[in-house]
Amino acid sequence: MKITEAIFAEHQVFHNMFDYVERNVSRANTLAEVKLMAALIEAMLEAHSRTEDELFIGPLEHCFEQIGHRETFHQEHEEIESNLKLAQKAKQLKQARRMVLAAVIASRKHFDKEERIVFPLAERVLSVKTLTELGLTWSERRTRL
Repeated sequence: MKITEAIFAEHQVFHNMFDYVERNVSRANTLAEVKLMAALIEAMLEAHSRTEDELFIGPLEHCFEQIGHRETFHQEHEEIESNLKLAQKAKQLKQARRMVLAAVIASRKHFDKEERIVFPLAERVLSVKTLTELGLTWSERRTRL
């Protein structure tokens, strides 16, 4: 499996989780419930982002610089992380809900950009052998976790 296929599959799992959060965050009766949703998203995104950055984005970093997206991708990650942290620090249920939903929306947009820009770029710049080796490394990391 190529790294692009593995990361795309992870994105699909996230979209299912985001669907659940969007359906249920407004039904949450306590601040603790919303903070738990934010913490779960944050933990899963952190593991995903770390692996993605090390195995996938790193080898393409020079390309992002050339197309003017290097800072944009980093800013998007920071925005998502910030919204999730604000949700976990919120003192009011309404504010926590708003921050969690903002993080979900930003994540969906970021994933869409990766799938439209980064994945095709990787397929053009990296060889099938490299993409497959990175996919194997991804699989080995997931197995160890």
